[in-house]
Amino acid sequence: MSGEFWLWALCALLPALWLLSLFFVDSDLRLLWAEWMGQRPEQALTGMVVWVTGASSGIGEELALQLSKLGVSLVLSARRVQELERVKRRCLENGNVREKDILVLPLDLADRSSHNLATKTVLQEFGRIDILINNGGEAHCSFAVDTNMDVFKELIEVNYLGTVSLTMCVLPHMMKRKHGKIVIMNSIAGIVPVPLCSGYTASKHALRGFFNNLQAELFDYPGITVSTICAGPVHSNIFRNSFTSEITKTTGNDSEKVSKMPTSRCVQLMLITMANDLKEVWIANQPILFGIYVWQYVPIQDWIFSRKSWRKVVELYNIKVNDLLLFPSSMYSSCTITQSL
Repeated sequence: MSGEFWLWALCALLPALWLLSLFFVDSDLRLLWAEWMGQRPEQALTGMVVWVTGASSGIGEELALQLSKLGVSLVLSARRVQELERVKRRCLENGNVREKDILVLPLDLADRSSHNLATKTVLQEFGRIDILINNGGEAHCSFAVDTNMDVFKELIEVNYLGTVSLTMCVLPHMMKRKHGKIVIMNSIAGIVPVPLCSGYTASKHALRGFFNNLQAELFDYPGITVSTICAGPVHSNIFRNSFTSEITKTTGNDSEKVSKMPTSRCVQLMLITMANDLKEVWIANQPILFGIYVWQYVPIQDWIFSRKSWRKVVELYNIKVNDLLLFPSSMYSSCTITQSL
């Protein structure tokens, strides 16, 4: 056969292989490219002052550990001081930091009156804030019809208003310096429906909308980057520490059937996002990541995501469900899940 034939065959094969590879990756295409060809975190983040909320466990703790190895100055915030001290010790033992490089700063996102003072404390300690990582938050897992309004209020108060409040305290400092990175730990729930998470999903949609708009308003500040991390399920204590519809009661359900990404991998991709100033990234195992692409770009999504699809999602959480069109609230158990603050 002629060389021209093989050239055309190769041109057809390469895109096909590229599309096939999408079924095996765990991040969107821009982040994938940045991981292959972009700046490395150790090149771009070393020496920065990084404030991490929700740092007492899970993703926040792993962020602190990986950042400490880059030689940054760390501010660790959450409500549980003892856990923050434990994370600090791990950073000192395993990272490239000294005692003076880590500030443990207790913080409650729901207490918005304390955010300005907390910001002043960080600036007094380190003189600047280069990166604010808004990782703290809460979630829930219950049918909307069964969920107490207090749960919805708490989710908006912490996830949305708390995050916005802290960001608004830090932003004037970044605008004065014309430099900074604001990172928001969002969720795939900010893009696609997630059954049993109506209040959580609402708060994540609010965050995505607000910070997209904030980035648009910072047109005179190209040195300030707003990065939204839309992540799928990640290994953490979020399911194990779940609450019932009464916030004071926990269930201990770990939802082992849900496919979860290793925390270290999620954080690795987050650091690459920060190093390359990406605006929004999607991080999830397959087939969840493929499902996000379908929901976002395929016009026949309603045919693909049928009632059976949503029912299967609910069943992963071991919550009994009957016909979704005919449910009396007493037939369902519900739980509210709290992420470490």
